[in-house]
Amino acid sequence: MAERERDPVGGYLTTGHEWDGIKELTTPIPGWWVTVFIASCAIALVYMWLYPSFPATTGFYHGFLGWTSKGQLAEELKSARAAQADWRQRLMAVPLEKIEQDDELRRFAVNGGHAAFNENCAPCHGVGAGGQNGQFPSLIDDDWLWGGKISEIQQTIQHGIRNDDPDTRQSIMPTFGEILSTDQIDQVADYVLTLSDPGKSATRSNMPGSSIFAENCSPCHGEQGQGNHDVGAPRLNDTIWLYGGSKDAIKRQVTRPRMGVMPPFGAKLDESLIRMLAVYVHTLGGGER
Repeated sequence: MAERERDPVGGYLTTGHEWDGIKELTTPIPGWWVTVFIASCAIALVYMWLYPSFPATTGFYHGFLGWTSKGQLAEELKSARAAQADWRQRLMAVPLEKIEQDDELRRFAVNGGHAAFNENCAPCHGVGAGGQNGQFPSLIDDDWLWGGKISEIQQTIQHGIRNDDPDTRQSIMPTFGEILSTDQIDQVADYVLTLSDPGKSATRSNMPGSSIFAENCSPCHGEQGQGNHDVGAPRLNDTIWLYGGSKDAIKRQVTRPRMGVMPPFGAKLDESLIRMLAVYVHTLGGGER
């Protein structure tokens, strides 16, 4: 076998491969690189021994230290809870309606409520609490189905709407498509559209839908369409609509009403956190006094 060529500049042997006059050398890996590689392998083996690392047929290797990310989170939450203990005790000791009068307590409640809102409420009501048109109500305006006082907000958060909680808020809008004729539904929709138009106040009572509304709708929504917090009946005399304010949308809701459901958070969140949520929502801009 012929002896391989040696590079005259670096003194390294060539592989015998050549491309356009460029010859490939058999340059050895630097010693420092080999040392670092071996050290990295050793560190990886130690890490695999100390921490959960590889699966087995019936589970996984738990590691010599017994560490888990879930356990670390539990410890961090425990520490955070201990650090907040005094503040939570103050929050529970003060009447709910007076929390916002204490600037420090209000800041604590709003910050905690904001975090809890993003985790529990934002998927439906949105990160900014603006709601989702046609599905979930906005919490930043002054329209409230069940009341916007802080105690009413707390009640709604704790027990929810139309669920299995024994203290949940319940109401049912009749399916008027089975009660009224198509013409009557058309007439009452025309009438409802005028409730938010001050220019129609003088002629509104002469409309065919006026008597239909008075007989079928006013017991819940009020004679002037002002709504009723006791039964969760929305206002009809403003321009805020959950399921749409066009005539067709109103007719659909009258014919076959949609009614939202909210889960009760009393079983998921502790009372102090529910108070924080109530304060946060109440301070978003639309809370009632």
